[in-house]
Amino acid sequence: MRYRVDEIETFLTVMELGTVTAAAARLNLSKSVVSKRVSDFEARIGAALFRRNAGRITPTDAALRLAERLRPALSELISAAESASWDTDGTTSLRGLLSIAAPMSFGLLYLSPIIADFAARHPLLDLRVDYDDRARDLARDGFDVGVRLGPLGDTALKARKLCADRLVACAAPAYLARMGRPGHPRDLARHDAIGYDNVSDAASWQLTREGESFTPAVRRRYSVNNGQAMLDMAAAGLGLAMLPGFLAAPALADGRLEQILPGYSARPLPITAVWPPVSPMPAKLRAFVDHLRERLGEGRPWQLPGD
Repeated sequence: MRYRVDEIETFLTVMELGTVTAAAARLNLSKSVVSKRVSDFEARIGAALFRRNAGRITPTDAALRLAERLRPALSELISAAESASWDTDGTTSLRGLLSIAAPMSFGLLYLSPIIADFAARHPLLDLRVDYDDRARDLARDGFDVGVRLGPLGDTALKARKLCADRLVACAAPAYLARMGRPGHPRDLARHDAIGYDNVSDAASWQLTREGESFTPAVRRRYSVNNGQAMLDMAAAGLGLAMLPGFLAAPALADGRLEQILPGYSARPLPITAVWPPVSPMPAKLRAFVDHLRERLGEGRPWQLPGD
């Protein structure tokens, strides 16, 4: 029995995106071609991979088990095929597709020009860039590499630290004039806070001073899932915000925001490149991680109070 790589790739793309329409857009194919590839693949393996009902499709248990095994196999096959073109003339000519996942605000502010420069250096390489503040499952969603902000925790991913940032507690001058300036972490309980959906308040508002730790109670009046949105709400005087330094720095410099509790340190925010374990490491992946490290490894390109 022979299996076609395009059918496997199409099946995995439908699994990742959840619909034939989205898979067709990703693969630049018609929906009918995507549907036929999936049907042909089902016929080849002799198993139903999706349940179809009123225009909706849901994966079967067989599809879930198969996808788990096929993703790394397809990735290895693609890497092996792409490697045939590398170093054939004494230089490295990167080819194929590199899929990158990164948080939205940091990506738009700092990664976009770095990625654009990398693309210009490697004109034969195709790039797919997805900006989303959620931590994507790289292997399941088909990404070669991701950029993460904050502690990684327990993970099977390979990682390389790019630079270090830190969180900054801040508020607009108008808010502080109206509500007063907190002098101690316990004062935060009477203030309005702007929360970040992807991190708990207890994790965000961790403060230390002279070896003593504080996890103050905060009243999350507003909640958003993007750092730039938090900044905009804080600058509008709606409440206190614990912002990453790369976002807070320009607003602190131009006076839209002021740092609060400057004698207390918030938790560090490492910025890290991560990727699923693969051996050997594909040249396109190694080159991109090296490029990120080269551009960010000498220190963050933004200045914070106390730097």
